[in-house]
Amino acid sequence: MTNASIDFGNSRIKIGLFQNQELLEVFRVSTVSETAQLLMAKSVQNAIVSSVSVTNTEISLELNFLQTLLFLDYNTPLPIKNNYATPKTLGYDRIAAAVGANHRYPSQNCLVIDIGTAIKYDLVSAKNAFEGGIISPGRRMRFNALHTFTKKLPLLDTVEIPELIGHSTESCMKSGVMNGITAEINGIIDEYLKNLKLTVLICGGDAPYFETKIKYPTFAAPNLVLEGLNRILQYNVTEI
Repeated sequence: MTNASIDFGNSRIKIGLFQNQELLEVFRVSTVSETAQLLMAKSVQNAIVSSVSVTNTEISLELNFLQTLLFLDYNTPLPIKNNYATPKTLGYDRIAAAVGANHRYPSQNCLVIDIGTAIKYDLVSAKNAFEGGIISPGRRMRFNALHTFTKKLPLLDTVEIPELIGHSTESCMKSGVMNGITAEINGIIDEYLKNLKLTVLICGGDAPYFETKIKYPTFAAPNLVLEGLNRILQYNVTEI
């Protein structure tokens, strides 16, 4: 039986197909109709959806052929405890990644670093609980801020990590953003390690640009959100 984890993000739809706990394939599509066509072609019977961009009603209409369709929200039962003070405001991607990390490393302290539009640092404790974390601006957001809130700085973008010392305005900006993010990531891991033994996992679209600059052993987990969604689906629908 094939199950699907579907992450409706702001700009793309990412779909993971699973056989029990094994991730078989990952697809990226643009519309709900394409999602339905793919699931039908792959004979998917059960799916879980995390959506920040499309309404549950629209998704339900397109995916009404499924045997099980579960929508992740703050009321969804989870296989870990959620100690977040405001669960209604917790991003679905954050809790799904936390569940994925805990499933990989149960009863261990896990720090999930999701490097994307924003950079999210989330701690899952050895007590199998989501504790919360940190949200800071990501690469593009920092470049946009430098341009938007100054009169003369240009709008830049890069994925290369340059030399520390810039020798022009553009190279100084690039160093500030890219080396600043690198220093932030290493510094935050430093702070966590003062009190905890950690397993560090990194994910997110910008993770490949920074993973070689992290001073500590890390595990690249590009599909951690999909893995967590699948675990939540299994937890809620025991017969699959």
